[in-house]
Amino acid sequence: MIHIKNLAEQTKITVRTLRYYEQIGLLVSSSKTEGGHRLYTEEDLQKLQQIQFYKNMGYRLSDIKEMLTDPEWNWSDGLANQLTFILEEQSRLNEMEQTLRALVSGIAVEEGNQEKAMQHLIKLSLQDKRGLDQYRKSTFTDAELGLWAKLPKMSVGNPESMEWIALVGLLTKYYTCKEPLSSPCVQNVIRRMLEKQEEEYGGQDAFIDKLWEMRKNPSASEQLGLYPIKMEVLEYMDQAYGIFISSVEQTSNEEGGCT
Repeated sequence: MIHIKNLAEQTKITVRTLRYYEQIGLLVSSSKTEGGHRLYTEEDLQKLQQIQFYKNMGYRLSDIKEMLTDPEWNWSDGLANQLTFILEEQSRLNEMEQTLRALVSGIAVEEGNQEKAMQHLIKLSLQDKRGLDQYRKSTFTDAELGLWAKLPKMSVGNPESMEWIALVGLLTKYYTCKEPLSSPCVQNVIRRMLEKQEEEYGGQDAFIDKLWEMRKNPSASEQLGLYPIKMEVLEYMDQAYGIFISSVEQTSNEEGGCT
């Protein structure tokens, strides 16, 4: 016989949980010691392992009890129903993950202002997804839609998207702090943005220019379903970009004039 404490140690299940299983009739101990401690057989241990196995598949305790006691339990239907439930739950959790990632990204863009980020995300979530899709298809060619799919997303945790979001967050911070457009910290962000643009969208300048013009148009940006960025920040970014390009061209001309 196995003492309840030993059973708990073997299965990593608390004594309190084992007592609860007995209370609901899921796993009743075979006997007790003179002191009233529960004792279990090897068969009880196997049954407990079955309970753990089914719990790990997402079954409720009430379902497990029925599965173990009802000789007419339909395993094919039961497993098929559970698989459907798990897939639906998986989809729900994926949506929750994307929402949480989007909120984390939004807070980064909004310099820690979680209320503003949440308001923007709530507004985006209420948009007509079919209408957004139709607008994009009417705006971009098939090739451009392929490039659109590669754009950084607030709800995705890949390194590329996270770096883009961090860079936008930095420019928002510099704008708020009135950092000069020509300062090294601002220009370094622009430089990195252009490096990433070349890495991910090299040779697609026409698409990038088209997207940027739409991004600077509040109405078009909203119709595309893009996360809203202050127009002042976008203008700040645009001006910083102009200074960076002028600096690169000037350096190139000076180098070209050397003999």
